[in-house]
Amino acid sequence: MPLVTTTEMFKKAYEGGYAIGAFNVNNMEIVQGITEACAETRSPVILQVSKGARAYANHTYLTKLVEAAVIENPEIPIALHLDHGPDFETCKSCIDGGFTSVMIEGSSLTFEENVKLAKRVVEYAHDHGVVVEAELGTLAGIEDEVNVSAEDSSYTRPEEVEEFVTRTGCDSLAIAIGTSHGAYKFKPGTKPQLRFDILKEVEKRLPGVPIGLHGSSSVPQEYVEMINTYGGAMPGAIGVPEDQLREAARMAVCKINIDSDLRLAMTGTIRKYFAEHPDHFDPRQYLKPARANIKAMVMHKLIDVLGCNGKA
Repeated sequence: MPLVTTTEMFKKAYEGGYAIGAFNVNNMEIVQGITEACAETRSPVILQVSKGARAYANHTYLTKLVEAAVIENPEIPIALHLDHGPDFETCKSCIDGGFTSVMIEGSSLTFEENVKLAKRVVEYAHDHGVVVEAELGTLAGIEDEVNVSAEDSSYTRPEEVEEFVTRTGCDSLAIAIGTSHGAYKFKPGTKPQLRFDILKEVEKRLPGVPIGLHGSSSVPQEYVEMINTYGGAMPGAIGVPEDQLREAARMAVCKINIDSDLRLAMTGTIRKYFAEHPDHFDPRQYLKPARANIKAMVMHKLIDVLGCNGKA
């Protein structure tokens, strides 16, 4: 099976009350851990690449890693997606370079500027058989090139979504309902709560349109504790409760982005390995258990949070 767009997987997810995992990839071990989990659980998947990942690993290396994953796992649908494309040129480069889906990040612009930019990307992408995710509402947090303060964040305004999707022609819409980027999503002592009232209103106004949630890592405390135990310093790292993500997946949310959780699993595992094996220096020795824990993390997400296992 070649790389696919998200069109069919989103249609099935919307109708089936589950979501597709959109996992960020930066190197071979992360790609392997994700796709091995998806193959074992028969889950469709979105492998997504950020501007920062392209700068770190190079566009060609990343696309070839994903192509290898497609060859090794022909039984599962895999889409290659640009996460947070900052401008038309980056989106065009990814479209021309083999991506099957791109996101144009115009949420920090005015409504009219966002519409104009998204429409331009949509027209080029659709001419090349590629689908487009756009965004309304601005998430707080820090992740790769995205850095938005809490003061500058804003919830999606449901009264704007119909006009935006109609005028841009985007295939899916990312909205802001209380998730945020990075590992420090909520203040310690607060009770995280997504704005399901906004999601319900958006769903009502955009029947059948796939909704995406960015900044949806749950920041598993076992890995935060592991990092802190073995020399790290991540006090107060808190994520989105998984039960709320599962509820969102039963509604119109068809794509849930997960990145920080993978980073925590990899970093915690490697820190622990170094502490327990100070004489080891072969990267294969510590990357192997790190890859295994990424796989275990993804399997948990697929089965217990997204509900997309067995949907390939």
